[in-house]
Amino acid sequence: MCKQVWPNLLNLRNLPQKDKVVVIMGVTGAGKSRLSIDLATHFRGEIVNSDKIQVYKGLDIATNKITHEERCGVPHHLLGIIDPYKEFTTTNFCNMASFAVSSITDSGKLPIIVGGSNSFIEALVHDNSYHFSTRYDCCFLWVDVSMNVLNSFLYERVDKMVDQGMINEVRSMFNPKNKDYTKGIRKAIGVPEFDSYFRAELSNSVDIETRERLLKEAINQVKINNCKLASRQLEKIKRLINVNGGKIHRLDAAEVFRKKRKADEDKADEIWKNIVMGQSIKIVDKFLCEKNKKSMVYTSDGTAIAASAMAAASNY
Repeated sequence: MCKQVWPNLLNLRNLPQKDKVVVIMGVTGAGKSRLSIDLATHFRGEIVNSDKIQVYKGLDIATNKITHEERCGVPHHLLGIIDPYKEFTTTNFCNMASFAVSSITDSGKLPIIVGGSNSFIEALVHDNSYHFSTRYDCCFLWVDVSMNVLNSFLYERVDKMVDQGMINEVRSMFNPKNKDYTKGIRKAIGVPEFDSYFRAELSNSVDIETRERLLKEAINQVKINNCKLASRQLEKIKRLINVNGGKIHRLDAAEVFRKKRKADEDKADEIWKNIVMGQSIKIVDKFLCEKNKKSMVYTSDGTAIAASAMAAASNY
């Protein structure tokens, strides 16, 4: 995965066209981070995080941050850098992301924006205050997994996070004097859900059976809220398809997850490399070598579909 193969982007920049930016979208758990590393290592890119929770320091397990090992040495921007108790606004993101993208292109590398906060991406690309669309030509990749397939994976992912120590990690953020979970990293899924359980731990009047029940309820609520988040993110992606008029390359990763459910990791990796990573490399390679063309939506097999038709055909 970490082998670097790189076309001469510096020469491409001499052509009469905008600098190139790749944007990877998708709901939580769909595989955006994995694809971003695949593309960054192949095209000598750097990654700009657009997840409004992962931008904060701390809670690496609960916020499902990509680990240093998984990054394969690829530089990441806007990841785990903001004070967890401060507010990080859309304006903050647009200013910092614009600076990061500019510095990446100035060094002759490919900026890859990735994250689940589609409202951040929409604001960056379409708000005229940042002149992003006049400076950059964007290629949008959508890693799509049908919700009936993804939901079971999200449930299992929470169980793994618990095994990795999520509860102790979240406990470090608990403050019995503060019930406000609307600011900073405290609004992350996996934090407010455990409030009742942590309060029960501090109470001498709450028996062990009740504490265990509260813990199970909290974990289950984290699972439910992750699925709800994925549904909201999917709706925003559909809206972006209808509104932004940009290229949306849809990559269907559902079969990867189906094979994982059957514990067939080898087959899952093969499908990922052929359908998701392989098609993405072809799409981005073509994107880097072409001038702006008419905006269309593309399926994973390269078929072009009008954005409005794509939204109408959605089976979710």
